Amino acid sequence: MGTASTHDTSACVRSDAALTRAFTILGKRWSAVVLGSLRSGPAGFRELSRAIDGLSDSVLSDRLSELTKEGLIARTVDEGPPVSVSYELTECGKALMPALHQISEWAEKHLSFKDG
Repeated sequence: MGTASTHDTSACVRSDAALTRAFTILGKRWSAVVLGSLRSGPAGFRELSRAIDGLSDSVLSDRLSELTKEGLIARTVDEGPPVSVSYELTECGKALMPALHQISEWAEKHLSFKDG
């Protein structure tokens, strides 16, 4: 019996550590929104800036850098002319989309949103 309990505890600890790691990244304001904005394909900085209402350019730049560093998005530079930069989901980022969709559905169903 002690072995099963120890195994269950270690599984919970691993699960908690995985959730902590995931929400360290996704818990930052705008991270999930930036990822969701890339689900339909690559986009440039200006496209993302226009698509995400209320997000400042400096925060967008920070989130793009962080999400690239974490391996969720890829940054591609086209030397042009003119030089252009685009961002797209990596396979890792694409694998996250079903979970983000489920969180969105859960939020619409269970969280109340008040205007103003």
